[in-house]
Amino acid sequence: MIPLGHLLRILYIGTRYRLDTTLAELLAQHWLKWFLPATYLPKPKKSSAVRLREALIKLGPIHVKFGQALSTRRDLLPIEFADELAKLQDRVPPFDAREAIALIESELDGDLGSLFATFDTEPLASASLAQVHGATIPDGSRVVVKVIRPDVEDSIVRDIHLLKSVSKLLEGISHIARRLHLVEVIEDYERTILGELDLELEARNTQQLRMNFAGSPLLYAPRVYMELTTKNVLVMERIDGIPISAVDELKEHGTNLQVLARRGVETFFTQVFTHNFFHADMHPGNIFVDVTNPEEPSYIAVDCAIIGRLTPEDQTFIARNIVAFFNRDFAEIARLHVESGWIPDHTNTEAFEKVIARLCEPLFQKPLSEISFGQFLLDLFTAARDFHMEVQPQLVLLQKTLLNIEGLGRQLDPDLDLWATAKPFMEEWMKARYGFLATIEATLERAPEMALELPLLPELVVTARRKLNRMDSAIRNHQLQLAELEEKNQKESKSRRFRQIIGLLVCVYAGVLVAGLLPENVVTTSTIVGATVGICGLVLLFSR
Repeated sequence: MIPLGHLLRILYIGTRYRLDTTLAELLAQHWLKWFLPATYLPKPKKSSAVRLREALIKLGPIHVKFGQALSTRRDLLPIEFADELAKLQDRVPPFDAREAIALIESELDGDLGSLFATFDTEPLASASLAQVHGATIPDGSRVVVKVIRPDVEDSIVRDIHLLKSVSKLLEGISHIARRLHLVEVIEDYERTILGELDLELEARNTQQLRMNFAGSPLLYAPRVYMELTTKNVLVMERIDGIPISAVDELKEHGTNLQVLARRGVETFFTQVFTHNFFHADMHPGNIFVDVTNPEEPSYIAVDCAIIGRLTPEDQTFIARNIVAFFNRDFAEIARLHVESGWIPDHTNTEAFEKVIARLCEPLFQKPLSEISFGQFLLDLFTAARDFHMEVQPQLVLLQKTLLNIEGLGRQLDPDLDLWATAKPFMEEWMKARYGFLATIEATLERAPEMALELPLLPELVVTARRKLNRMDSAIRNHQLQLAELEEKNQKESKSRRFRQIIGLLVCVYAGVLVAGLLPENVVTTSTIVGATVGICGLVLLFSR
């Protein structure tokens, strides 16, 4: 059930900040505004971009994080909107420092003076879920103290509940929504964002990332002070770096932006395929640049609350698709999609291959500035509807990270040759994982187990065909049962829709009766009859 009060609050905020005009402007559908009641309110004084940012802040953390993700997509948004939404990265209005201090003292079980030599009451940054204060610990080390916002969890739970309700409603009436697995995606996002509220988890993720890149010129993760860290408070080393979004400042320091952009791609692929542990919240507010050596700049990553991992199967599937994409082997991409179950077995792979080729070919031999991966993914998804392609919820974080990487790369070096940077890395990874030496090594490693199974090999060969035939028969029976069940569900769905339509019409008729709008000779009993008819209509409307 959708929480009505919260829904009304969203509608109120949307009207107050005149998001109807913002929507019409973003969609370039100015005719839309004439069908929205808010259009006839006084014209707003602030720009659409400013009103959108302010509305997202008012709506709460879930909506702020949505704005953060949008801010990196400058190819999809007008510059004014991208610049304004970028302020959501670390310029959300802070909460009172006295509340932060009280929470720190409670969590760390001590007064502020004994815990820190100095503490800055003015926050360094304020984001949707937490804010950060500068401090020094008694040994003189400079640190930052991250504090979770008071009562933020209640707000998140309420918003997630609304999103779930809307998703279930959409899945109930739309096969496209069911194919998107909207409820699963929202539930996965719920686990992710609630995980962001656990600063002990973030601390452990930061330590792991720091260990993975120890001694690497690509990325640095700050030291964490676990003895000063709890679920709601995190203390870690204060880093000195330039925000990745401050491109003009990077240029002033003589930073080699081409090297920085290339290293960003290398860092991403290293995290995903070498470590299988990737920072999945790489928006500009979380990434800084160390320009100690401007010709060899490196990244500094903070806010490691959201970390992604892939199963070995997903990792291999993605790697093989990327290599096939680089080699323009569109038949292999189509085959892999069928093999992985992303599209049904009965799919016309030749037709799917032609669709992939049509969408992918224009991307080659182009600089990054001329490529919109957002538009490409949208086109691919639209085209794949005919092939019943399903979204994989477990890969949502990876897709989000890829979009962030594109946004960052576009700002740093519009002419970055993404293919030339990534292809050698992926080919080397595939060789190390599936090459001749890797096969020999895996065989030797499993040799004792293979030796134990060898005596059973003749029996397995003899019985394999009979077992396969039985499996084929079982699969055919299962498919017939599924077809019968689907036909039954379709009949029941049609019957339910018919009852609901009749119920709705009956309810409307009951309203007419209660209102006394029928001829005079019926008006005397209209209230009683209307109530009775209304109850019958509601039964029909909500019956299953």
